[in-house]
Amino acid sequence: MDKIRVAIIGVGNCASSLVQGIEYYKKAKEGDFIPGVMHVNLGGYHIRDIEFSAAFDIDKNKVGKDLSEAIFTWPNNTTKFSEVPRLNVPVHRGMTHDGLGKYLSQIIQKAPGATADIVSILRETKTDVVISYLPVGSEEATKWYVEQVLDAGCAFINCIPVFIASEKYWQRRFEKKGLPVIGDDIKSQVGATILHRTLVNLYLDRGMPIEKTYQLNTGGNTDFLNMLERERLHSKKISKTNAVVSQIKARGLTIAPENVHVGPSDYVPWQKDNKLCFLRIESRHFGDVPTTLECRLSVEDSPNSAGVVIDAIRCAKLALNNGLSGALFGPSSYFMKTPPRQYTDTEARELTEKFIASYGKKAAGPKPRKKAPKRKSRK
Repeated sequence: MDKIRVAIIGVGNCASSLVQGIEYYKKAKEGDFIPGVMHVNLGGYHIRDIEFSAAFDIDKNKVGKDLSEAIFTWPNNTTKFSEVPRLNVPVHRGMTHDGLGKYLSQIIQKAPGATADIVSILRETKTDVVISYLPVGSEEATKWYVEQVLDAGCAFINCIPVFIASEKYWQRRFEKKGLPVIGDDIKSQVGATILHRTLVNLYLDRGMPIEKTYQLNTGGNTDFLNMLERERLHSKKISKTNAVVSQIKARGLTIAPENVHVGPSDYVPWQKDNKLCFLRIESRHFGDVPTTLECRLSVEDSPNSAGVVIDAIRCAKLALNNGLSGALFGPSSYFMKTPPRQYTDTEARELTEKFIASYGKKAAGPKPRKKAPKRKSRK
């Protein structure tokens, strides 16, 4: 079976969990239940069929190191759950642009030297899929990298809240190049957003309106440190808010903007990669009697999204194999907070399963021939 060659932009905690996860589940059997992964074999690709071809970062402590070493280099602080052998994938000097904000620049020093030739590296390493794990607020850096990906002829998975797959302009750019894109802003396995959406839909399914709601998050990784810079949060707040409000609008209902607050709250260093989410929903039930729900969720942030990205990678490869281009609506709706089109999470999963069934290797191959009459074996 052919491999899926994957390049990573931004070798932080999320990259660490992804790389560790590929190693951790290499020997998984197809009937195994893997937390956070739809299928061990997705459309003909096992988890171990994903291999890393290139990596890009700007941190002087990571650039030049092998990817297997860089993923465990400070300030990365996610849980180490797997040993990773040397991958022979060096971390190249990436482009900075607006990728290094005020607070990150206090703990990260840029590597010396010029930006690597991204397009040449992607072509020479025969990269199929590029994943962006840039910091929140990296608007210009994201768009610059997308141009490199388009020139190199790769599929793109946008895990951050800069709107690419959900924008008509970029959809058309990928369509013209004959390349698929999945985005935007990764939706974790069971994180703050998916939990909030599920609770909102539970209320609406039971005939109870959402009067007011908030989602507050705290964490101690570089993502939360970076988001102390409030100017970088505009797209993140839009993404997280729309992921929840879209479920209300889908029922033909409304909620006043001042009655919804969804977004990061604060940086607590000792939490490291653990994220705490605090949710509140105020509603009314029969007789307009008020009711309130409060919920607290604690998750290790980066592993929470790694399995989702493993599935997204394999869906992107299926799209490449089948000549699909532009935004992948089904997979994007299931894997991302801000897809080109919002569905309920149940609908999104069904659409993604249909996508896999339609474009998986068996489905894409030649139709099976009718069984020929049995013949005597020749010895």
